[in-house]
Amino acid sequence: MPTSDLKRILVLINPNSGLGHSFRVLLDTFQEVWDSEEQIVWYQLSKSKEDSERKVAHAIQLGIDLIIVVGGDGMINSIGRLLMDTGVTMGVIPTGSGNGFARHFGIPLNPEKAIHSLAGGEVMDIDVGTANGRPFFVTCSLAWDAAIVKSFEKSPVRGILPYIFAATYELFEYNPEVFNIQLDAQPATRVQQPMLFTIANLTQYGGGALIAPQATADDGYLWLTYALKADVPKLIPQLPKLFEGKINEVQNITSKKFKTLKVIRESAQPIQVDGELMPTDRDVEISIKPRALKVLVPKGKATL
Repeated sequence: MPTSDLKRILVLINPNSGLGHSFRVLLDTFQEVWDSEEQIVWYQLSKSKEDSERKVAHAIQLGIDLIIVVGGDGMINSIGRLLMDTGVTMGVIPTGSGNGFARHFGIPLNPEKAIHSLAGGEVMDIDVGTANGRPFFVTCSLAWDAAIVKSFEKSPVRGILPYIFAATYELFEYNPEVFNIQLDAQPATRVQQPMLFTIANLTQYGGGALIAPQATADDGYLWLTYALKADVPKLIPQLPKLFEGKINEVQNITSKKFKTLKVIRESAQPIQVDGELMPTDRDVEISIKPRALKVLVPKGKATL
């Protein structure tokens, strides 16, 4: 679908998402690039998660073609799951801390450049992962990589440095459990005290950390990446490879492609879903909904 077919557009802005740009510049750029005789653009501020969801539901009822989310991966998740299977397209102007969704598709991290990039973009249908029924578009984590979010949420500031501090703190505080897992129809296996246990729909956590560099958005598969507590001392010196897209070269890291995953843990612990904590049961079922969401990406990026 060419961008010109998207005629009714809602721009939904999270003013608390580290925008760092004046609203005037942002709105002027949208007006310059998107507002035309063929296209009509409305603007709304997100006062809260509930407020965003209410405005999006109303926009869908009014026949909107495209909702452009100005925010981070958490807001993308809350809006994207409302747009699944509706035929309404989602665009993203990244203003979050990690921006894993935008980085995967090569959407510029500068808001003005992102606006221009999407104006000449194309629509693709992407897969969506679910964790106990909750959709995720980027990653879902069940171990230390989920506990990091708990500490990160306590930080008064956002960015990579506070995330590193949170990761370091939880590295010493997190107590890993035994996981019993079943991938697709394979026999169940026991994973002894995983520290890292991430399911990826797209390539990265955000911030340039590529947890599943081989992942593509529309191939009908998710990727599980895990590492055990016993191997952590060997893994720490190899962390730069995570940012170089070379995690598959790291020994003691296991990666598997799948469509369904059942995880039985020793206790019920919150999991990370697109950068936010989600309380859930001891048992977690992960599955994929193929091509369930339409997204607007820069031209030439629809094959990622």
